[in-house]
Amino acid sequence: MYNAVGIDVSKGKSTVAVLQPGGVTVRKPFDVLHSSQQLKDLSLYLDSLEGDTRIVMEYTGRYHEPVADILHKAGLFVSVVNPHLIKNFGNNTLRKVKSDPADAKKIARYTLDNWAFVYVLGLYLKNRGIGRNC
Repeated sequence: MYNAVGIDVSKGKSTVAVLQPGGVTVRKPFDVLHSSQQLKDLSLYLDSLEGDTRIVMEYTGRYHEPVADILHKAGLFVSVVNPHLIKNFGNNTLRKVKSDPADAKKIARYTLDNWAFVYVLGLYLKNRGIGRNC
């Protein structure tokens, strides 16, 4: 079983969506404040999911860094991708829904469609000098 986690990161909070193949929603999109306790709770929840879980978020200035760092340090598979890849993904609809939950679900769908090609965060952190022992 695969769990694709899309995280739409903004300044003070992130919106998280968890999907499985076939568009199955594991959990309706929810918000997480960027406090250490809420990010720890998020990492515990994501670690408790059955099956292989991959977490993807966009580069967002520096807002994504603490979120990515905490999830990575919890031993989770985290990937940070160029926002241009997400923007151009799945643009086969006339509707332009722009909301945090819709963006988080779009990132999760991107994760499912590119499962084999999303890369682990360790190299990114090492190059940025953020993480140790990556």
